[in-house]
Amino acid sequence: MPQQKLQFQNQEGFQLSGRLELPANQHPHNYVLFAHCFTCNKNLAAVRNISRALTSKGFGVFRFDFTGLGESEGDFADTNFSGNVGDLVAAAHFLEKEYKAPSLLVGHSLGGAAVLFAASQLPKVKAVATIGAPSDPEHVTHLLKSSIDEINANGKAIVNLSGRDFTIKKQFVDDLQSKSLAEAVTNFNKALLVLHSPQDLTVGIKNAEQIYHAAKHPKSFVSLDGADHLLMNKKDSNYAGEVIAGWSVRYLDTSESKTLSTSHEVVASLNAEDGFTTNMKVGSHFITADEPESVGGNNFGPNPYEFVSAGLSACTAMTIQMYVKRKGWDLQNVEVHTSYSKQHASDCENCELDGTKIDVFDRGIKLTGNLDEKQIKRILQIADKCPVHKTLHSETEVRTTLI
Repeated sequence: MPQQKLQFQNQEGFQLSGRLELPANQHPHNYVLFAHCFTCNKNLAAVRNISRALTSKGFGVFRFDFTGLGESEGDFADTNFSGNVGDLVAAAHFLEKEYKAPSLLVGHSLGGAAVLFAASQLPKVKAVATIGAPSDPEHVTHLLKSSIDEINANGKAIVNLSGRDFTIKKQFVDDLQSKSLAEAVTNFNKALLVLHSPQDLTVGIKNAEQIYHAAKHPKSFVSLDGADHLLMNKKDSNYAGEVIAGWSVRYLDTSESKTLSTSHEVVASLNAEDGFTTNMKVGSHFITADEPESVGGNNFGPNPYEFVSAGLSACTAMTIQMYVKRKGWDLQNVEVHTSYSKQHASDCENCELDGTKIDVFDRGIKLTGNLDEKQIKRILQIADKCPVHKTLHSETEVRTTLI
């Protein structure tokens, strides 16, 4: 999907780095502000997957790095939870000034706690979704338990989190202890969705229960059964994004959505960090293309030639059924099996030389119904009449322009 790299200034004067991801086929009907987890960054796989699930439903999603993390300026050691909340408020004001105020906040882990606090300062936010959020910011101190004594004694300590060293100062711990999430949620005036995994070993499911009970209606809970805290399995983060998109439109105004005009039927979008995994808009449908793992892809979707083969198979099946219906023949089902390869032409000379192979689509057709030999022979002839088949056999031209 279209993506822009943006920078904005927080309340401390630091430049924070973010990415705005937009839907491919329309102006966003609503903007989402995403808060990442503790010591994570905006490019965590789960954050990207959730964002894309939302953009595929017409949302614009702004994800950014908190102060001192990722590509944002500042020293993480000098930050605290209150600073994260301030960064969110600054990001929301930036969106409102440059684009449109966010109406939905999404927060993962400690980012979930941060969006609950930030929402009270953002009157244009109508809905908030948390993923694996602690019921109290102080919960994070259990990750620091082996260093708490050193932090209290020396004012700071180097703590290893997820394989990386971070300097944690006493002011960070003190700030966490001064915040009451229960109080913030009790006075909540937004729709709330709490997503949490019963198998979350980092932030236990009890936290979701406490947030839910403290909040007033409208509120909802969805179990991310089987997921880990960071949603490392792509299907879990995709599911979370789809659930948030479906739930939130009940509370948001989507009537201003306008489809973008384009002379192209297919749009493919690939970000630099995504390897071969390509988001595509095909007509009014969103699909994914990829390459197999054997050549460095993720195998999250068909490869380009499989799409071409699929087009030939679908066109062949449609053409055959259209023909036999007009004839009134009894064809109950048609299957078209197609595969692509490069092979030497049967009549080639000097086949050992480079460039002598041709593109070959092997197409097998299975017919189910009451058909005689003459009808079957005619159907196989009609298969060659399908428009995609004719295109593949005709001289074609690809015209490239810069948009």
